Amino acid sequence: MFNFEDDMQTNVTDGIKVSACPVLVEESAQGNLWGYYLCIENNSKHKIQLLGKNWNITDDKGNRFCDDSLGFKGEIPELEPGEYFEFTSTAPIESTHAVFYGSCKIVEDAKVTKNIRIPTLTLATNYQPQNRILN
Repeated sequence: MFNFEDDMQTNVTDGIKVSACPVLVEESAQGNLWGYYLCIENNSKHKIQLLGKNWNITDDKGNRFCDDSLGFKGEIPELEPGEYFEFTSTAPIESTHAVFYGSCKIVEDAKVTKNIRIPTLTLATNYQPQNRILN
């Protein structure tokens, strides 16, 4: 769906690696459609379960959007050490600049609940609407 080679960001917390990348899917005067890719790798010594997420997008107009929900499109994956989970989604943004940030909620060995920070992503375009001169 997306090309993730550019702009990949990574964060590691307690052996859990989260890689993320934004992709501009569509750019227009009505707004921008951003796609994002996440890969959560369990490089710890423990089995983990991905319970949910808390994503936030704040744009340069002061608007804030939040997705604080259980699961990942209905999935609550379990990852053994060495396994990974990939997730893609989209977010419509009416501004040319925004920041995507947040965390994943996990449970380790069915006992310890943690929030694992995802990398902060900058969503920025150079789109400038055409100025019209009226006579």
